[in-house]
Amino acid sequence: MNRTATDKPSQVVRPDDVLTISVNRRIRVLKILDPGKRRGPAEEAQALYEDLTPEDEAPAPARGLMTPTPVARRIPGDGRPTKRERRETDQLRGRDR
Repeated sequence: MNRTATDKPSQVVRPDDVLTISVNRRIRVLKILDPGKRRGPAEEAQALYEDLTPEDEAPAPARGLMTPTPVARRIPGDGRPTKRERRETDQLRGRDR
């Protein structure tokens, strides 16, 4: 906050404070315009700060880099091997104790 590192999870912010934060492995610089009176919708919250993030550090949607994270798929019913199956596999590979 204001070029000073803080390790507190909660910090009082005032108008004109500048926050440098890491969001989704990207650095964002935000200037607080108004602390707000209530917790409300995102559109209302976005009016409470100004984004000062340099163009080359802009969030992924602004640069068109948002790609979905691949999800590992498996065949239903095909989970971890049972203890018996694991012993048989170890025996086949010559790792029996």
